[in-house]
Amino acid sequence: MRPLFIVLEGPDAAGKSTQLQLLSQALTARGIPVLTTREPGGTPLGRKFREILLDPKNRMRPLTELLLLVADRHEHVEEVIKPALARGQWVLCSRYTLSSLAYQGRGRGLPLELVHQLNRLATGGLEPDYVFLLDLPPQVALERTKLRDRFEGEGLSFFTQVRLAYLEFIRNVPRGYVVDGTFPPPQVTAEILARLPLPGYDSAVKEGP
Repeated sequence: MRPLFIVLEGPDAAGKSTQLQLLSQALTARGIPVLTTREPGGTPLGRKFREILLDPKNRMRPLTELLLLVADRHEHVEEVIKPALARGQWVLCSRYTLSSLAYQGRGRGLPLELVHQLNRLATGGLEPDYVFLLDLPPQVALERTKLRDRFEGEGLSFFTQVRLAYLEFIRNVPRGYVVDGTFPPPQVTAEILARLPLPGYDSAVKEGP
């Protein structure tokens, strides 16, 4: 079986980092080589981009924000994701192109076609095999955060827009699924694993909404 590129999407505090760890453990236990990574910040250069993007003291225009994220994504794809897939590793990634459409497209009001074009340029057309949206009501997300960075401090209206955008865009993603992020982490992990082509899980689940 060829290695899979799996992306976890969703708002801050939806549990993406926890799921990266739990999914990595579950897949490794099945003898599958796994690489976990994230955006922004999946490369040494990307970690510098991440510091700039998340620092609440940094004010920037929406296009500046998008261009920094796209630069991070290009480095990430070329330096981390593609080499890992070529080595036969499955790649589990927190955030990818859908985040830019939801946050910078709908959240910041940039033209969606511009975001699409820059995403295609950054990724060279590399698309995930599976995308799992960890859905979380904005009120719950705000309660879970501690206003640690620029995005978490945007407020309820911004995250409501982002959530609606995610739920809209995931419908057009092949093998894109919504998972309730309010469920206990082991239940979220089990739902994700049930969608993947693994022995021991009901394949009929993969055809759900």
